[in-house]
Amino acid sequence: MGEEDHENITVTLPEAMTMGTVAPKVVKTKGPPVLPWMRSPLEISVHEPQPVSEVPLLDPRLQEALQKAGIEALFPVQVAVWNQVLGPGGRERDLCVCSPTGSGKTLSFALPIVQLLSTRVLRRLRALVVLPTRDLAVQVKTVFDILAPAVGLSVGLVGQSTVAAEAGELVKTKSRMIHSFGSQKSSESNPVFESCVDILVATPGRLMDHLKSTPGFTVEHLQYLVVDETDRLLRQDYQSWLPNVLQVIQIPERFDDSSRRKAQCLQGVGTVLTRRRWCLERGLKGRVHPRVMKFVLSATLTKDPAKIAQLDLYCPLYLAPSAEENRYQLPKELKAFKLMTKATKKSLVLVALLEQFQKQPTIIFNASVEATHQLFLLLRNFYDGDESRVTEYSSRQPQHIRRKALADFMAGKVHVLVASDAMTRGMDVEGVANVINFDVPVYAKTYVHRVGRTARAGQAGRAFTLLVKKEARHFKKELLSKLENGDCEDYELPIALMEELLPRLTAAQELLNEDGTAEGNSKDGDLAKEVISEPNT
Repeated sequence: MGEEDHENITVTLPEAMTMGTVAPKVVKTKGPPVLPWMRSPLEISVHEPQPVSEVPLLDPRLQEALQKAGIEALFPVQVAVWNQVLGPGGRERDLCVCSPTGSGKTLSFALPIVQLLSTRVLRRLRALVVLPTRDLAVQVKTVFDILAPAVGLSVGLVGQSTVAAEAGELVKTKSRMIHSFGSQKSSESNPVFESCVDILVATPGRLMDHLKSTPGFTVEHLQYLVVDETDRLLRQDYQSWLPNVLQVIQIPERFDDSSRRKAQCLQGVGTVLTRRRWCLERGLKGRVHPRVMKFVLSATLTKDPAKIAQLDLYCPLYLAPSAEENRYQLPKELKAFKLMTKATKKSLVLVALLEQFQKQPTIIFNASVEATHQLFLLLRNFYDGDESRVTEYSSRQPQHIRRKALADFMAGKVHVLVASDAMTRGMDVEGVANVINFDVPVYAKTYVHRVGRTARAGQAGRAFTLLVKKEARHFKKELLSKLENGDCEDYELPIALMEELLPRLTAAQELLNEDGTAEGNSKDGDLAKEVISEPNT
């Protein structure tokens, strides 16, 4: 059975183990029969936004930190995760969270992790957050920085500089004192390592670099593992980071039969006793820390049993926006539009849209890195090199250039960001008014992540997709039909506006051709010859 070919099944949700009362609900869902726990999700949508002053058990210091950051209420996904983690038995099972982009997933795991670690005595690396890109890691670190200092926790970030430079920020050494005949001597050859961080945000490749080469760096004290943007992390190997980390944190099989039977009996009366904790309480050799709790998050969480199995989940609980028939869900505040055009007029339609938007923050997505660069050059020429109008964000750029482009866009110094799909996942940019799909994405998952850059955190947003005739069927059947709220209206542009902009765009294209940088963009080379009679056909 393919990932998209799931049968319709009606199930009844069990009572949620939360501090609030959530009534069981009969829902319809889709899912592979081999993963029954994914066919009966707890619905995020039953939770209402909750003022931070009313969040049960929230540390007053964290409440104050949230309010100082302008966060007055938790979104539904944040409330749902908080209740499951801080509620009865919450730390004894893993959480899988599927929620639309912009719904607040980062804070949903950051807040309970910081709360639970706030009482720690010794500083150890107890929470690890793994993300596929350095830019996403920076963003997640920013969220932790709002919370962690309020309760005395230290947050580290790796993947931004050299391994050697980061090593000193992760681990420090203390000389071991040796007592001999009433005197003390310092043993430099046998140092004691101490962690400098309680929480680490990392990319998988750099995480493996430190595990292999940084003395004293270890994940053996880990209590929380967050796998963010799970689909992407599972799709690529990243130096086998996941099996390597799991090998360290997994519990060795050290039970005899009587111990195993006793543990099963205890579970039967409601006490979930993990092997790790059993070793601690019975004085057995082995790891002396509770089971590592995993948070698995994505806007488009895979249901592929083979991929999910890689995570080695324990009694997983699946949280989803709703359990309706379609798998993907867009933000409710998003309005989607489509524009039918000819291939030779896509650039003209694009600049006409941008002219209508004035200086509204807009992201334009393109299918490839090279196409992104070409479109950026064309728009730069169109705006006569005005650096405040357009910038580029793609994986072809060095990270510091990408970071500056994103920072300028977020600060309002630049109004249009031309991006490749390097930006489609997780990047949280406040206030994006419009997203334009210059090229139609192949997969519904990509469409969801692209348009999810707008209408974030309850704000309104618009998404526009430029279509040529041959793409219309694919767009409707392969993309919109797989969305729970896949309404997409037609959008018309004034012919007079396009006629007015044509000479400027033609001049911009000619300049691009003269520079010899317009390879692969010949579709737009004959704009002046195109008769504008039916712009949306």
